[in-house]
Amino acid sequence: MPDTSAPDLRADCENCFGLCCVALTFSVSADFPVDKKAGDPCRNLRTDFRCGIHTTLRRSGFQGCTVYDCFGAGQKISQVTFGGRDWRQAPETAEQMFAVLPVMRQLHELLSYLREALTLEPARSLHPEIRRALDTTERLTLTDPQALLELDVAARRAAVNPLLLRTSELVRAQVPRARGRKTDRRGADLFGAKLKGADLRGADLRGAYLIAADLRGADLRQADLIGADLRDADLRGADLTGSIFLAQTQVNAAKGDAATVLPPGVTRPAHW
Repeated sequence: MPDTSAPDLRADCENCFGLCCVALTFSVSADFPVDKKAGDPCRNLRTDFRCGIHTTLRRSGFQGCTVYDCFGAGQKISQVTFGGRDWRQAPETAEQMFAVLPVMRQLHELLSYLREALTLEPARSLHPEIRRALDTTERLTLTDPQALLELDVAARRAAVNPLLLRTSELVRAQVPRARGRKTDRRGADLFGAKLKGADLRGADLRGAYLIAADLRGADLRQADLIGADLRDADLRGADLTGSIFLAQTQVNAAKGDAATVLPPGVTRPAHW
């Protein structure tokens, strides 16, 4: 069974050239205390590409850094795409290297969903198609920098999405449908919604706006959470057993506690 929590799909800062600390833009907000332009190294980035305030990021106002996860794109670009040449020693690679990061991150995100889909027994009939999509996506991650920059990532996502939708339908169909329970909440505006203890088993929450929603003690088993915005959502005591396509970044952005039940492959954030 594929391992959706494999190291190649998780950020490995030891083998990355601090790409997210340079390539990304951030502005003064609740997530960052300073402005930074894309291409400018963060003031906390050390010469060894490590963060000088890693252990105190949240206390220092860099909450956004603790939420971000590159799905392993950083080390892939650093060690594979650019063969271990860092942008300081080879400054001519910098612009291209930074531009490749968002492309590779999206491809790695797709890999994580496809690998997870292969672990889901109700979708077994789709596994041959999923494997082909997985192989194609993995090959794309191994192309050269220019090919990555020319890649139509939106088209690749569009090609994969129907498979993920069908997978979701097959998984969620296993959940008994209680009378009167609304399960289609795809793209729903649930900003600040009071959903404490809600029965959301098998719900389609794809792309739902759950920012600051009260989900304490909610039952989210077998719910599809792909792309759901969980920033500041309160997941204390919530049960996410068997929930599908839940990314680490979503969990990092939410609030939870020791009683929150997470699916395999998702790590409980240190700041919970």
